[in-house]
Amino acid sequence: MGVKYDPITGLPSNEDTDYQTLLEMWRNEKKKRQEAEGELTIIKGIGNNSPEMKALKKENEEVKAELAREKEDRQYDDLVHKRELADLFRGKYEKK
Repeated sequence: MGVKYDPITGLPSNEDTDYQTLLEMWRNEKKKRQEAEGELTIIKGIGNNSPEMKALKKENEEVKAELAREKEDRQYDDLVHKRELADLFRGKYEKK
């Protein structure tokens, strides 16, 4: 007669081996899932509170502050240049 194979799983199929195989597969899947969840929890916990992440966050804030200062300086410079051009066109400055 030989061994019959389940068309869905491709595993040997009879009453005893089918149940034992499925039970073993379920236990393996559960173990792998628990390990993955544990690793994910560790990564999330370490990632957000690690010294490297804190340093990067601090550096990011410093760069944002510097960018804001540079934008303000540029706006001021543009305003000064526009005023100088307007005064030049009105004849306030002497042409050389």
